[in-house]
Amino acid sequence: MLLRLQEKSGRGQGGRITVRHQGGGVKRLYRIVDFGQEKFNIKGRVQALEYDPYRTAFIALVQYEDGGKRYVLAPDNLKAGDEIICQDSAPLKAGNRMKLSNIPVGIAVYNVEIQPDRGGQLAKSAGSSARVLANEGKYSQLEMPSGEVRKILQECFASIGTVSRPEHKYEILGKAGRMRYKGVRPTVRGSAMNPPDHPHGGGEGKTPIGLKYPKTPWGKIARGVKTRKRSWTDKFIIQRRKKK
Repeated sequence: MLLRLQEKSGRGQGGRITVRHQGGGVKRLYRIVDFGQEKFNIKGRVQALEYDPYRTAFIALVQYEDGGKRYVLAPDNLKAGDEIICQDSAPLKAGNRMKLSNIPVGIAVYNVEIQPDRGGQLAKSAGSSARVLANEGKYSQLEMPSGEVRKILQECFASIGTVSRPEHKYEILGKAGRMRYKGVRPTVRGSAMNPPDHPHGGGEGKTPIGLKYPKTPWGKIARGVKTRKRSWTDKFIIQRRKKK
């Protein structure tokens, strides 16, 4: 249930840095989490809540009645000794997993599938949850943590509750070294660089960028340009997320 993942440091197959400001960090092991909860119609008892270095929320070690053990994403208020189950229709209790068609309107859910049998992909970070707004036809309407309203097939599964560790957003790291432990390298302002290194570079002191509009380090326009690539799931979006 534990793996050692190779550290990429933001480099692609060619060995060049494709994602900046990544590298270093403490050594850590990857816990295999069962996002789809494959133990169907089998009750499980929570043995322990554990820290996972690869995610912001806690994970729960579950012992199932058939003897198997799995890590699952832990909801808020789940405790050791609690029972959970994954089936088509289950009691409305934190940690239980069922089809969206059987979840009443107004209930908070997490670890939501986009396609049936693919495992949870939405609302998985600490303190996040989606809310069921309506069940119409073969789709359920969910309000995402971002405020976006989206249609999801009712055959998809979702877990009841909110992801654990909602206090994560209030965490203060306190020093630069804590970020280095997490594998985050320093970020330098483009305006502090030389012209060959960044489009904003050059000048004396805190000189403005000197361009009509901001550009990326690779010279592409960075203001008012849509960065989201078109996705096949766009047709399921009813309402876009609200701009802050």
